[in-house]
Amino acid sequence: MDIVIVKNYIEMSKVAAGLVRDCIREQEEPVLGLATGGTPIGLYQLLVRQYRAGLLSFKHMRTFNLDEYIGLDPAHSKSYHRYMQEHLFSHIDIPRDQTFLPDGMASNLEKECRHYEKLLKKFGPPDLQILGIGENGHIGFNEPGSDFNGHTHVISLADSTREANARYFQSLEEVPTHAITMGIKSILHSKKIVLLASGERKAAAVRRLLEGTPDPTFPASALSQHNDVVLIADEKAFGN
Repeated sequence: MDIVIVKNYIEMSKVAAGLVRDCIREQEEPVLGLATGGTPIGLYQLLVRQYRAGLLSFKHMRTFNLDEYIGLDPAHSKSYHRYMQEHLFSHIDIPRDQTFLPDGMASNLEKECRHYEKLLKKFGPPDLQILGIGENGHIGFNEPGSDFNGHTHVISLADSTREANARYFQSLEEVPTHAITMGIKSILHSKKIVLLASGERKAAAVRRLLEGTPDPTFPASALSQHNDVVLIADEKAFGN
């Protein structure tokens, strides 16, 4: 694992944007794996800025998102479909049929998981996968105890995850209890992984990650099995 320590969130986002830019420029038809939540917003803002400046085009890119809440319509203000539209897709030139997210409203969720995995195999794997890290070590929505050999699946969200995400909702009760997520094995198929960590709340998770011992109770530890991972952490997340 390559480790890049930066001063703050802004610098973390800049370094990540540079890696994404390089990937887009180097590949004829780049495939990006995308994350949601608070951590990658700065990255997406910088990509939009580069597009508007004429420095990047996303026309030939495909994207796969890590996860989606079950039970939220794509138009719901807190769905990850809506998040991606607001923070990235509606501001760049990527064709909508080249953006993929799990359908949390599917009538047959197991079938939807299999369908998403087939799409990943057809168009992927991602040339570059963006990840955040949960305070309990989750990557995507793979909670502690998740199978390291798992593919796209339905997951019951840990109480700590729901509590951490409650800040995006009116109340904890509104936070969905389940999600569809790319599995750890699906994530590890990515050619390159960029893991972002910012703030003191992520410091304990980063410390445990750097112990380097695979442990199913700490899903991010599976990244030690991948040969091209870049951790970009600001000083607070790194414990400095």
